[in-house]
Amino acid sequence: MLGKEVRLSRIMRSDRILCIPMDHGVTDGPIKGLTDINWIVNEVAKGGATCVVLHKGMIKALRSAKIPFLMHMSASTSLGPEPNRKVRVASVVEAIRLGADGVSVHINIGGERSEPEMLEKLGSVASEADEFGMPLLAMMYARGPNIKDKFDPKAISLVARVGAELGADIVKVPYTGDPESFKEVTRGVSVPVIIAGGPKMSSEREVLEMVEGAMKGGAAGVSIGRNVFQHERPASMVRAIASIIFDGLSAEEAMGVLEDSGNPE
Repeated sequence: MLGKEVRLSRIMRSDRILCIPMDHGVTDGPIKGLTDINWIVNEVAKGGATCVVLHKGMIKALRSAKIPFLMHMSASTSLGPEPNRKVRVASVVEAIRLGADGVSVHINIGGERSEPEMLEKLGSVASEADEFGMPLLAMMYARGPNIKDKFDPKAISLVARVGAELGADIVKVPYTGDPESFKEVTRGVSVPVIIAGGPKMSSEREVLEMVEGAMKGGAAGVSIGRNVFQHERPASMVRAIASIIFDGLSAEEAMGVLEDSGNPE
């Protein structure tokens, strides 16, 4: 497992992770913040992100990689009849060929038809990743007819455990809303758990408070997309988030970091 340990040390810092996912283009097209992939990747690198998540085409489009990256292996589009049905679109071998330091898959639990095939995909990708010593990030969500509340701690605990049980090295889940309920999630999982950023929030403080709460709840870090790459100063937002994850600052103190950071443009 030496290769996997080496790669994990690249995408994490002090066993914590600040990941910026940028795989949204397949689902939603060239949304705000992702039209110039080279610019935004360099910005989050400046801010101190430990890694980014990209689809293989965007990896090929990078002029230079100043930050470790994971290749995303799942996809669906917002125009399709089943947007929650994520299919496999890449292989671990492709990730190695492109110089990735890890791979990621998106798994939705609760779909009538899609859950079985996505579970099968998670298990097979985990086996492939182990074979080649590649870290696997499993983005686990509770979505489907049987899910009444996708932020329910019991549902999130279940999907997080599924990710760990089937071989993921890092599990990403939505934040449950408060540190105590999130502890229910992290205490039942044997691998690092990180939180998803979710939709664009109404304020920076709201994002930073979510990060602070997650860390108090036992998270190993975050995977935040829109609330970073759609920010007016993405590098500064990353610095503020990093100050909570790596320096132990409060959300209030992180707001000061954000305000003190100059515009990187």
